Amino acid sequence: MSQILIECVPNFSEGRDQSVLDAISEAVRSVEGVSLLDVDPGKATNRTVFTFVGHPDAVVEAAFEAIAVAGRLIDMSKHIGAHPRMGATDVCPLIPISGISIEELVPYAHKLGKRVAEELGVPVYLYEAAATSPQRKSLGDIRSGEYEGLAVKIKDPVWAPDYGKAEFNAYSGATVIGVRDFLVAYNINLNSSSVKKANAIAFEVREQGRILKKQGETVIDKNGEPVRQPGKLKSVKGIGWYIEEYGVAQISMNLTNINVTPLHIAFDACVESAQQRGIRVTGSEIVGMVPKRVLVEAGRYFLEKQKASAGLSERELMKLAVKTLGLEEFAPYPLDKKIIEYAIAKPQDSALTDLTVSGYADLTASESPAPGGGSASAAVGAFGTALGVMVANLTSSKKGYEKHWKMYSDYAVQGQDIKQRLLRLVDEDTQAYNGIIDAVRLPKATDEEIAIRNKAMVEATRHAIEVPFRAMETAAEAIPLIAAMVEKGNPNSVSDAAVGGLCLRTAITGAYYNVRINMKDFEDKPYADAMAAKAGKLFNEAMTRLDRIEGMIEEHF
Repeated sequence: MSQILIECVPNFSEGRDQSVLDAISEAVRSVEGVSLLDVDPGKATNRTVFTFVGHPDAVVEAAFEAIAVAGRLIDMSKHIGAHPRMGATDVCPLIPISGISIEELVPYAHKLGKRVAEELGVPVYLYEAAATSPQRKSLGDIRSGEYEGLAVKIKDPVWAPDYGKAEFNAYSGATVIGVRDFLVAYNINLNSSSVKKANAIAFEVREQGRILKKQGETVIDKNGEPVRQPGKLKSVKGIGWYIEEYGVAQISMNLTNINVTPLHIAFDACVESAQQRGIRVTGSEIVGMVPKRVLVEAGRYFLEKQKASAGLSERELMKLAVKTLGLEEFAPYPLDKKIIEYAIAKPQDSALTDLTVSGYADLTASESPAPGGGSASAAVGAFGTALGVMVANLTSSKKGYEKHWKMYSDYAVQGQDIKQRLLRLVDEDTQAYNGIIDAVRLPKATDEEIAIRNKAMVEATRHAIEVPFRAMETAAEAIPLIAAMVEKGNPNSVSDAAVGGLCLRTAITGAYYNVRINMKDFEDKPYADAMAAKAGKLFNEAMTRLDRIEGMIEEHF
């Protein structure tokens, strides 16, 4: 079962007073089980985005403590900033990461909202998945009129808060709490200081578009509402503004559904619109943190535009995306701090694969029985797959093969996925062995302890059988890649593909032996017999296919 993990990304209306930000940070860190990943202040907007993760209960507690500190230290009656806002804690979204759905997270938003209103006296509105009515789903609708209009708005029964009294809190304003999927706050930098031109681009690309005008007058529909010309991109909000800190105008966007409009598509749309106006996009910035897929997908997109193989490692893809998007125009963009998966990763998550080659070999050669043959089999399979990827990448850019670049790119991308899964199995095999040792060490002084120990032994052994079997399956998935590179790849690299095939043979054979030895004397005979049959069939089929490949290789010499 996956770990239950959520993210919280509260936006506080303070971006200049470091003492306030430090106090909020300390409030978050004070809650056990919560990791504060990022604090991203903006001086011009006078706004700071915090990012922290943990179990829902811990995150909700940390969010409450942070909102309480912000409510004490931020006086909204004196606040000035470029970003729309209505409270000291302007918006506080909860975002599912793993082990919990959006629907399951909604009660947590209600719990937090109720507590903020009752204990802190701050009116709370619920938005997105936690919204209590359709008109409150959009943050923009709730925040319309901002802090300056809140005193009047809150008295309107239609806009009474979901929690708290319908009374204007002049010091803290109001807070919007909700549940949403990943939202990427993304700004595009222009070589212009014109807010008018930045707005023109924003209106052209955002989903809402612009209000139509005829002879300077707003066009009205039959219901008395302004007629809008829709923008190019779905699930995109945007405005133009001037950032004094940088001395440039920006297109500020919220990408509310990156499955509909990914970041790289929004970037290119702005580039095109800017060029039509004689303006150049010089770079961009991502506010807060993002999942790695945002930049991985961007890297693949830009490589495909170049008609180049996208079969690079995820880090290389992300580095390319950072350069192409100009994410380091004004500040460094450290992937380990800005990518959520990297920031929350623990050293033990990939202890073996983080070693140098010599370090891994030395550890394998030590008196410790782990890592052993199963782990080494997965590692050899990863190397074999990597050689196939290398041949695909080399061939895609070779003269005479350019028209088939997409085919080679697809092979390389598939190979990268297989390689990464095999690398994960390098560690998982060792963890499976350690699970058996842990079960062996359980006490067995009483009948109850013996029963618990026996159950643990069965579960651990089954896991130790299944891990090398998965290594067999995964390594076998790379056989078509090696076959294609022997047949269709750069002839000068056939020896590399050949070594790749030999590595796969070793990986599959080694993993097969580990399946067999781990099921020896296993108590669950029906399971063991079924697994033995599956593993034997997979082994025989793989060896037959690899034999054919070796015959093809001989024809090259």
